[in-house]
Amino acid sequence: MALKKKPVTGMKDMLPNEMEVRNYVISLIQETYKDFGFTSMETPCVEHIENLCSKSGGDNEKLIFKILKRGEKLKIDTAKEENDLVDGGLRYDLTVPLCRYYSNHANELPSPFKALQMGNVWRADRPQRGRFRQFMQCDIDILGESSNLAEIELILATTTLLGKLDFHNFTIRINDRKILKAMAAYSGFTEADYDTVFIILDKMDKIGLDGVADELKENGYAEESVEKYLKLFKEITNDIEGVLYCKEKLEDFLDTETADGLELIISSVESAKEADFKMSFDPTLVRGMSYYTGTIFEISMDEFGGSVGGGGRYDGMIGKFTGQDTPAVGFSVGFERIVMLLLERGYEIPTNKVKKAFLIEKNMPAAGMLKVLTLAKEERAAGKQVMIVNMKKNKKFQKEQLAEAGYTDVVDCYADKVEEM
Repeated sequence: MALKKKPVTGMKDMLPNEMEVRNYVISLIQETYKDFGFTSMETPCVEHIENLCSKSGGDNEKLIFKILKRGEKLKIDTAKEENDLVDGGLRYDLTVPLCRYYSNHANELPSPFKALQMGNVWRADRPQRGRFRQFMQCDIDILGESSNLAEIELILATTTLLGKLDFHNFTIRINDRKILKAMAAYSGFTEADYDTVFIILDKMDKIGLDGVADELKENGYAEESVEKYLKLFKEITNDIEGVLYCKEKLEDFLDTETADGLELIISSVESAKEADFKMSFDPTLVRGMSYYTGTIFEISMDEFGGSVGGGGRYDGMIGKFTGQDTPAVGFSVGFERIVMLLLERGYEIPTNKVKKAFLIEKNMPAAGMLKVLTLAKEERAAGKQVMIVNMKKNKKFQKEQLAEAGYTDVVDCYADKVEEM
């Protein structure tokens, strides 16, 4: 059987120029989030299948790469259902593993716990631009903080990072699941209707207001409820005034703390932000994960044509492990999409290091080689990035390649000129 040189569908090989950008972004993420008080942690890439299939991950639970039991535990002949064969799976996000991690180590961690985690996740999804079956996720979460200070810090930290990467004029869209439910209840939908209504509402950016109305009616909902519901979206503005409108209009269905909290988040971030972006109250924002209980947000970027990150509050999820709910909110930046956009715009990594290369002639004597090695050592000590490489026949092309890689100083080293070096 012939071996295959291309990666598995939905996976990708990383070439050196991409890895250089990826490594820089990772280091900037760690540096920026550390400045905001977040600490690094890590979980295994394999999780218990029970945790992954706990009805917390929405549609992602349909995309799990499942792992067969090993050794004597794998009894294919007597298996009656999938659970007899499977006991683990590759994680599809970092939130489920974080909740297990926190429930297992809460007594050893500070409160609140400000977590930073980066790592690969896997989803058996349909590959497309900016989406792969294996991809890096980068999350910051604050566990044990019930106030809106958590949301404010998460948004400020994430937007500061994006600003450092020269992203400007993007939008943080923000909403609250409680406002979503209050709008639905005000319009006459029952709690049993919410999931279907929100799934249809989530298509607003693709099918528009009329399309949402048509789908709601096709699903059998009363025209009166549909019209009342859509009228709200026509009247709500995308700023603090829109939040205040919801507070007044939905007062019988929405507690004032929710609207006040959203107003505080928006005004605080606008006042303290370091990057160039805008906050936008978006009552159509749903986010698919069923574990969200309150505030939800997304990063919208015209350059990509969609979301490049998002998150929200999930106060009920840790309680599934411990039996006691714990305040929790997180923000995930779309690492792969950010790197893709940087590569597409020809992003150059800011560095103060001069790159220098020594090209060594074939059959260089030992004394000459030692001289080059000593010179390279001195240059590195002086803060330069130094490469030593054998001289090729097509030296012109070799130097062109070095120039493309940023080597501005290239020294030819010949055997008969060792003393001159």
